[in-house]
Amino acid sequence: MQFQPIYEDGELLLPLIELDLAAAPSTGIITDLKRKQLLMSQLENAEHYYVFRAGQNEYMRLTVEELITFLIRVTEKKEHAASLIGYFGLQEESRVRIMHLSASKRMYVTLLRVFFAHQRALVLEEPYFYLEEQERRQFKRILDDLSQHKQILILTSNLEDAMISCDVIYRLNGSGCHPLDIRDSEEDKQEMQKQDEANITLQKVSTKRQDKVILFDPPEIDFIESVEGSILVHVGGEHYDCALTLTQLEQRLLNFGFFRCHRSYIVNLQKIREIITWTKNSYSLRLNTGQDAVVPLSRSRLQELKVLLKL
Repeated sequence: MQFQPIYEDGELLLPLIELDLAAAPSTGIITDLKRKQLLMSQLENAEHYYVFRAGQNEYMRLTVEELITFLIRVTEKKEHAASLIGYFGLQEESRVRIMHLSASKRMYVTLLRVFFAHQRALVLEEPYFYLEEQERRQFKRILDDLSQHKQILILTSNLEDAMISCDVIYRLNGSGCHPLDIRDSEEDKQEMQKQDEANITLQKVSTKRQDKVILFDPPEIDFIESVEGSILVHVGGEHYDCALTLTQLEQRLLNFGFFRCHRSYIVNLQKIREIITWTKNSYSLRLNTGQDAVVPLSRSRLQELKVLLKL
């Protein structure tokens, strides 16, 4: 799958992206709304992909059973409605009109269209966004089954939603499209122990989200802050928990262009766009992160920063 680059007012919004969907059962791209729409627009007329858009409507006056029967007929599936209703976990709702379902159940029923798609590749925009926990679990099970013989691409703005089903995840932002290094917690612990034993120089920063450990390359990180005893690593407008202290991170990231600009903040020097002077003794740093982030700069660190930036 290939996406062509798109520029707006001289700015590269969408780089050339080439994805090998066959390399993993399910692939995810985390990005913002605008870039997500640009990706979707390039797939609108691609007949060999089934494209599901967020907010897609359904036949509201049909019952669940009538809809599934209709989909079996138009797609010529060799299935019985009763068996599929059981597989989808919709026995209790089979005689209910779709308009009378809860919002989560209604979206779940709409998402079931992907099961009937004949295309080998499925592209889904925000499939989990409107789903509650029960429907999330049911739809994940269906996607897991589909991934055995189909290629799946999920476009979302939420890391947790990508992590539900995706084996490979990319982050698409102003700096390009880069893979996220995500591993199971136990596997990561073992690797970190091996690194400590061998005294290997740190190349990644380990963070945690849900039951997964996410490893970031230092250049990906915008800044790190300490908030009420918690260490938050900020990447692309989102933050992730880190078990290390600010002092430990400062020492490990020193050779990667990071600077302790405040007792509670470490900043990536490459992300600094502007030094803001509020008063004679009050300063901040505006970062080029796409989110217009501003972090404090201690007066005592101003001169050292100027030397580092050769100002």
